[in-house]
Amino acid sequence: MNKLRKIWLVLALFIITDTLLLGQDNKDAYKVAAIGFYNLENLFDTIDSPNTNDEDFLPAGRLAWNTEKYISKQANMAKVISQLATELSPDGVAVLGVAEIENAKVLEDLVVQEAIKNRGYKVVQYDSPDERGIDCGLLYNPKYFKLTGSRVFPVALTDAKTGAKDFTRDILYVTGLFDGEPMHFMVGHWPSRRGGEAASAPGRAVAAGVCKMVADSILAADENAKIVIMGDLNDDPDSKSLTKVLQAKGDTKDVKKGGLYNPMYDHYKSGNGTMAYRDAWSLFDQMIVSQPCVNKKSGGWQFYKSMVYRQPWLLQTEGAFRGYPFRTYVGDIFINGYSDHLPVYLYFLKKK
Repeated sequence: MNKLRKIWLVLALFIITDTLLLGQDNKDAYKVAAIGFYNLENLFDTIDSPNTNDEDFLPAGRLAWNTEKYISKQANMAKVISQLATELSPDGVAVLGVAEIENAKVLEDLVVQEAIKNRGYKVVQYDSPDERGIDCGLLYNPKYFKLTGSRVFPVALTDAKTGAKDFTRDILYVTGLFDGEPMHFMVGHWPSRRGGEAASAPGRAVAAGVCKMVADSILAADENAKIVIMGDLNDDPDSKSLTKVLQAKGDTKDVKKGGLYNPMYDHYKSGNGTMAYRDAWSLFDQMIVSQPCVNKKSGGWQFYKSMVYRQPWLLQTEGAFRGYPFRTYVGDIFINGYSDHLPVYLYFLKKK
């Protein structure tokens, strides 16, 4: 049995299990909601911005990025988002963190795409000092989430050779009421592995430290606070930035009060990933929750399970990168795909 067939059998088992749990006698006992993350892979507009390193993504640029390609990219992103989590929640993802977006305008164009416009997603976005000019953002469905505040926390890096400041993406922090219950979100795109995993690890440790500091502050003020940390972390669940700095555990039994649980750990150990490089899968796109999300005594919304959204049409079917995520460009060649990352999402349940 090939690997792809095994994955589909596992997904089928999940669907059967969900039908048994949430169907029949229990179908009216729980509310279901989903929270997700998706790296949109270079969602740039076609307009030259003096504050953004967008030269490649202009009509006269290296990639010949034009209105036709931009419209197609937006429709492709909306198609994916429209289908996330719909197997259990007809409204799809209630909250979606995103990365690799140029500005607020590209998200405003995204939420009015035909495939998702009826959900009425609202946008939270701040410009970051990143050298590439890419930011993180958050979309939320006001049917589920009422925004009460947002801000960014900078990730202060220093070039190891020159001592100069090294600018990267901020951590986006959003707070509000999730179906009436306070909930906190952090969206990050941690420093890349450019220069090698070991050489670049200190940058991701700094980003993890910022997330840990914010989480600790929230939990110090409210030990029952429900927090979701999500993003393209450029590290796997067993990397030191996750296990040592963020101190996220891979088993709920190991999560103490004030701690964090990483539900992506089991996916990673089973060989599931969100991006491929040199014929190996990595799971850089992660979602981590605070202990009250897995402590039934805290009541309210409780984490149910995590998902990596893997569909055949999201993977390349031919060429040297067959089986890899179907991306927008291969080199300088436009192939009109989706993203070089697969999206992830978490299901939460709440007794009615």
